[in-house]
Amino acid sequence: MSGLLALLDDVAAIAKVAAASIDDIAAAATKAGAKAAGVVIDDAAVTPKYVHGFEASRELPIIWRIAKGSLKNKLIILLPLALLLSAFLPNVITPLLMFGGAYLCFEGAEKVFHVLFPHADPEVEEDFADADPTHLEEEKISGAIKTDFILSAEIMTIALAQIPESAIWMEAVTLAIVGIAITIAVYGTVGLIVKMDDIGMFLARRGKLGLTRAFGRGLVAGMPKLLSFLSTVGTLAMLWVGGSIIIHGMDVLGLHEPYGTIHHLAVAAAAAVPAAAGLVEWAVTAFCDGVLGLILGVSLIPLATRVIGPHMSRFSGKKAAH
Repeated sequence: MSGLLALLDDVAAIAKVAAASIDDIAAAATKAGAKAAGVVIDDAAVTPKYVHGFEASRELPIIWRIAKGSLKNKLIILLPLALLLSAFLPNVITPLLMFGGAYLCFEGAEKVFHVLFPHADPEVEEDFADADPTHLEEEKISGAIKTDFILSAEIMTIALAQIPESAIWMEAVTLAIVGIAITIAVYGTVGLIVKMDDIGMFLARRGKLGLTRAFGRGLVAGMPKLLSFLSTVGTLAMLWVGGSIIIHGMDVLGLHEPYGTIHHLAVAAAAAVPAAAGLVEWAVTAFCDGVLGLILGVSLIPLATRVIGPHMSRFSGKKAAH
């Protein structure tokens, strides 16, 4: 009997520890998610452009496939990789993040370049001439998941940095909670955005009140403009986030410029507008990060399209990007 009572005491003690651990995990996940909020917003802004131009019936399936790819990025690839690097090669994390930031800068700059200097791409023209919706859909999904990988890496790294030093299982569970919650938030929001025109159509046709029907017609008329706006925001977000990763990484590695100059400019601008100091400091920092991200991205276009792309195509058997 005494042995049974001792066992019950042990079980009770374990339960108390587990309950405390759950509270710690929840607190850590909330803090980590809040710190990663800026990148989450960028992720939500980037994604809608990948479903633009497809039939309405394909929008949610495409978003679902991208969301599954995002979960795979976070839970299967990035989570164990982040824990391993943090434990054994912590000095490698910053350079890897900077490499990802450079990719975002390149992708954003390439889109800006095409807007400013529109020109036909023979391979893109060939793709559209083939008129294969399945091929185009696969290309969009693949591009979205690759972009998500970079943003997810930043999210998971920020989250890991906010978790107090603890057992590896607690860090893993906290990162998993953050990854799942953020994926649901981002792609749930994106799904709602891209289907808003269908909701508007439903309200316009079946709304019982004139105001409801008018609101529905307004949604239908406004959604294409909103999607176009979000596409632009997504491109700017790539430059902002990419530039921020590079500049912050340089500071971490001991190259304190241009981070120091940008910080001083932002603080000075915020001091001039005390009523909105936080917003002004953020805006100045984001603008400077984005400009430098654009400069870096433009400088990478020849390297990516003329050197890296052709060499990668030889190994993959695919056409090089232009």
